[in-house]
Amino acid sequence: MKDEMTEDVLVEETAPEVLEEDRVSEAIDGEPRERMMGAKAGRIAVLVARLLENYANPIQAGQAFGSDCGYQIFRHAPKLVRYPDVSFVRKGRLPDDEPPDENLKVVPDLVVEIVSPNDLAENVETRVTDFVRAGVPLIWVIYPSTRCVRVLKQGASSPILFETDELQGGDVLPGFSCRVSEVLTRK
Repeated sequence: MKDEMTEDVLVEETAPEVLEEDRVSEAIDGEPRERMMGAKAGRIAVLVARLLENYANPIQAGQAFGSDCGYQIFRHAPKLVRYPDVSFVRKGRLPDDEPPDENLKVVPDLVVEIVSPNDLAENVETRVTDFVRAGVPLIWVIYPSTRCVRVLKQGASSPILFETDELQGGDVLPGFSCRVSEVLTRK
């Protein structure tokens, strides 16, 4: 007779991805923590994803993903699944350039985290540090309340860009550039 898997076993084996009332939670130290972006952060995520797609599609550079795309890429925590607010994977990095039905197991080329008023600094830094440790080449941390973006590149300093500064795609999306103000919603 085939073993039946109970819901508890399924959740335990796929943890730390936990679904509660159709909301995705991440697990930190084994404890589920719900990720709620809020309307402003959600709107910024749409703006960033649209800018990336509008630039990448005509030149077939890769694909942008929203906050429902999980990444299981962390050597230091193999069962950890993180859901960045926006991510980008360059062409040729996914089999047949098609996203799978399950979590991605390829390190994204760009991760975008949008800091909401309900985010704790420690939680944001933990997520960002996990992506840095996984080898993500470019990370943008967007702070809507202070209207700036912290840019992290592997092995480089982390400049802070303000509204009139240019946000660039670097080696991930050569030629991509927009003003920081373009990704921020109006006050």
